Amino acid sequence: MYAKCGSLDAARGVFEEMPTKNVVSWSSMINAFSMHGEANDALALFARMKQENVEPNDVTFVGVLYGCSHSGLVEEGNKIFASMTDEYNITPKLEHYGCMVDLFGRANRLPEALEVIESMPMAPNVFIWGSLMSACRVHGELELGEFAAKRVLELEPDHDGALVLMSNIYAREERWDDVRKVRRGMEEKNVFKEKGVSRIDLNGESHEFLIGDKRHKQSDEISAKLKEVVSELKLAGCIPDYGSVLVDV
Repeated sequence: MYAKCGSLDAARGVFEEMPTKNVVSWSSMINAFSMHGEANDALALFARMKQENVEPNDVTFVGVLYGCSHSGLVEEGNKIFASMTDEYNITPKLEHYGCMVDLFGRANRLPEALEVIESMPMAPNVFIWGSLMSACRVHGELELGEFAAKRVLELEPDHDGALVLMSNIYAREERWDDVRKVRRGMEEKNVFKEKGVSRIDLNGESHEFLIGDKRHKQSDEISAKLKEVVSELKLAGCIPDYGSVLVDV
């Protein structure tokens, strides 16, 4: 409960006070650290777990690998993944392979991410190919990204995320004919990416914002403030990338 609320100190306090810790409690605490970006704490707890002769299970490894992928600990994650079979005789499941694809994808080691997919004993699902596709978009790998997107669409032809990401990849490479072709196909299929919504509560009043929405009563003030923030960011050396945006900005 504490971990889900982001109160890691409270969660750890309860964990440390437990007279007997089993694999479930160890795994829960490791997962909590990983999910909240505390990979080093997760790895330290994983090492301590092994020192106390508590054998990790498949859930434990999901947490540890997730932490490694989101913290850029590629070599550590690779060793831990290998240890599943080498030391603990645990057969990796789809989610473990997914963590490894994400691990290499985030680190811009895309050929290795593809190797993981090709080595899987089970068929990769939409999420596996989607992870590779997203990494390709981030790192500008058009050819592999297009390949991954097509695999997603083979599994789920109306997958809005895949179609949008294909369009984004083409836009980043300025392949405008391909962008128009993808977007036209989306319109013909009535496939649209749902707009993201931001919501804040201020002085007891709820404020909701949509991309390109001008209906808010303070829309002009908000736009002026955003322009001011963007100007400050540019002065600080931050250059906005509009290549992956599907609306006018």
